[in-house]
Amino acid sequence: MEQIANNNLPDRFDTDQVKNRNLGLELVRVTEAAALSAGRWMGKGNKEMVDQAAVDAMRHALDGVDMNGTVVIGEGEKDEAPMLYIGEHIGNGNPPDVDLAVDPVDGTRLLALGLPGALAVVATAERGSMYSAPPGVFYMNKIAVGPAFRHVIDINAPVAVNLDRIARVRSAHIDDLAVAVLDRPRHQELIRQIREVGARIRLIGDGDVAAAIQAAMEDYTGIDVMMGIGGAPEAVLAAAAIKCVGGEIQCKIWPRTEEEREKFKADGIDLERVYSTNDLVSGDDVSFAATGITTGEMLDGVQYFGWGARTSSVMMRSRSGTVRYIQARHTWKTKSIK
Repeated sequence: MEQIANNNLPDRFDTDQVKNRNLGLELVRVTEAAALSAGRWMGKGNKEMVDQAAVDAMRHALDGVDMNGTVVIGEGEKDEAPMLYIGEHIGNGNPPDVDLAVDPVDGTRLLALGLPGALAVVATAERGSMYSAPPGVFYMNKIAVGPAFRHVIDINAPVAVNLDRIARVRSAHIDDLAVAVLDRPRHQELIRQIREVGARIRLIGDGDVAAAIQAAMEDYTGIDVMMGIGGAPEAVLAAAAIKCVGGEIQCKIWPRTEEEREKFKADGIDLERVYSTNDLVSGDDVSFAATGITTGEMLDGVQYFGWGARTSSVMMRSRSGTVRYIQARHTWKTKSIK
């Protein structure tokens, strides 16, 4: 069963949306493959096998996608990642030429421990339009919101100011708001400031891609804003989805230590620069797909049966603004268990 979020189509619906091939639908098959393979390792405590299963399945599935893709966000450099490494050419070589961002498992630890919220994620955009962080940059400070708040947030403003602006747009009180924050020691001061002004907090163990998307999607009213420090590659993946739904993410490079700060400065990296959604993904034709591996607030996880499995996915496209929720039934080709 496929549910289309914006199925109340206008009288002058652009027929090009129908005629043009939707790469996002092909990407769903890729995330489904990764989720089906990695989901077998749920709760078994082996993060390495979780990641390997997802990478192998995702790489194999990408071979059949009609595109000429280059991995911009992947598993690392070639010498440390045999597949889905940065710079690897993906797809069958046919047009379109695209940048590719992948996270075979967003929430590897969650899946290994059998915890909620692990996803398989893929995004594409026009060639040369995805941000690639400088070498050695692993983290960014982030704030992400939905379309209604995109023009009022400022990552350089105090926490209280951003929350007050969001509350005013919502015609709400600050204590009505819910803020998603990664549960990390580095966020103790951020959490203190949020509590001080009275907003509610939803701590997340891992996977800030999903949290940023939920904050940006109007369907998910449980989270109003995501704040805090997370992975730089995850910022680009989140930006791809956020661009599809019209939200906004702002980020700044975050050094982990004073030594790292000085190194970044010596390398000419501007630590005061604010990266917006369009800085992270500048293309106009962005596709995003994610499949749930373990059940979370955003998507249901993989369910296995003797005859096959069920998956739950979301697909987004910036050109049309379409968001599709796809419930798929996969039947094994081998004989069923008796």
